[in-house]
Amino acid sequence: LAHAALGQLQVALAPVVLVFLEHRARAAGRYGARGELYALQDATIACTYAQLAAEALGLGSCWIGAFDPRAVSALVGAPESLEPVALLPLGHPDEHPAPVERRPLATLVHWGRY
Repeated sequence: LAHAALGQLQVALAPVVLVFLEHRARAAGRYGARGELYALQDATIACTYAQLAAEALGLGSCWIGAFDPRAVSALVGAPESLEPVALLPLGHPDEHPAPVERRPLATLVHWGRY
């Protein structure tokens, strides 16, 4: 799986790697063209919640978006109807870095109208 993730070491070292997949056809069948977007959003929201749950349990995680989707699908035995969109290695972290400084809210939010 680490090879499919372009050699990212954290995938090789993690005792558990969750793979999040989207099912575009199912969502498109229900919601039309926007369903494809909803399928992607559902998979990424699930990954985010898993990452938050891992943190609450004292586990470390790292969102992985750079990988070969065909290789990942083959490794996990996913049917062709499902497409991997994120990998989430989980484990006990080797380090606990200090929080990084965040950009000011004013640089991220537009308070006016378009």
